[in-house]
Parts: sequence; structure tokens; C-alpha cells
Amino acid sequence: MALEWEQVNVDAADPVALGRWWAEALGWVVVNDAAEEYEIRPAQDRLPGLLFAPVPEGKTVKNRLHSDFRPDDQEAEVARLLGLGARHADVGQGDGVTWVVLADPEGNEFCVLSSRRP
Repeated sequence: MALEWEQVNVDAADPVALGRWWAEALGWVVVNDAAEEYEIRPAQDRLPGLLFAPVPEGKTVKNRLHSDFRPDDQEAEVARLLGLGARHADVGQGDGVTWVVLADPEGNEFCVLSSRRP
């Protein structure tokens, strides 16, 4: 038996708006733009994707699962994401960590790791 990772599902108050935000943030393509299932992927035929689905309740606590992203330039990437509408988030990371915790427009946390050094 084999499993293929198809997608990660993201609950959203506004799946289309949040999906569009993540598509721009990641440079991914939209493969389904329905309000009930808005899906983006790295490329049309490349998995896994992110599927945004509507839920009536809002986010209330820290995510138990989050994504980490490793940029070429952490400072520039954090500035770009903040410019798109992300905001800084405090999940108890403390001072002196090498990553930056941000939240998307609906409050889902993610980390921008330090840049890789050669």
C-alpha cells in the first residue's frame, strides 16, 4: 500500500481571500477557485497543495500544526510577507531565536527560518 500526500486542509472564514493570499505569498498557482474548495499548488500537476475550506467559527488558539519556510534572505522575506498582510505573532518563542513567527491574515501561524549559510 502506498500513500500520496495530496494536500493540507486549511479552515478559513474566507477561503478565496486566504487562498489568494497564500498563492501570492508562495508563488503557487490556483487549481480550483470555488468558494467551497479553493486549492493552490506549487504547479498545476505538483503535490501537495493547500485546500482552503469555509468554516463558521474563527480561529481561537495557537495552531497545533504550522509550516516552516527557509528563505534565501530572512529579513527581506519577512518584510515582503508583512507587506502582503502578514503580522508578527507571539507563540511563546522567547528572545534570541533564529526564526520569525508570523501569522497570515486569518491568524494562522507560520515560521520564517533563518537563511541557509553556505
